[in-house]
Amino acid sequence: MIAPGVATSFKMELLSGVHNLTLDTFMIALYTSAADLSPDSTAAYTTEGEAAGDGYQAGGMALTGGQIFGVARTACFTWNDPVWPAPTLVARGALIYNATKQNRAVAVLDFVNDQASNQGEFHVLFPPAAPSTALIRIL
Repeated sequence: MIAPGVATSFKMELLSGVHNLTLDTFMIALYTSAADLSPDSTAAYTTEGEAAGDGYQAGGMALTGGQIFGVARTACFTWNDPVWPAPTLVARGALIYNATKQNRAVAVLDFVNDQASNQGEFHVLFPPAAPSTALIRIL
């Protein structure tokens, strides 16, 4: 089962100063419907249930273009949408994690349905960078 949301452990670690959103390396890994990921149970990257196929490497890819912004009393953070150029795989969700800090979980994404790619581009579209929709929001 994949349940979406920002990891509870990440929220506590953010307040404890564990993560540096501008300097650390954040990754996104893709998962099949067999994965068991949720914001409350996922503490770190795992290979269990991770997608596999040509053009996809275990551990996923590094996220780029991280940006911090604040609007309407909300502090926000997001990255550029990740794109795999030509994988052959099926994914149901994703895990964003901090590779710099022992692969600690940041957020779980649920694609709602299996998404397949047969050597075409595989995009993960992050929500718009706005106070009510940004991937990570502190209200």
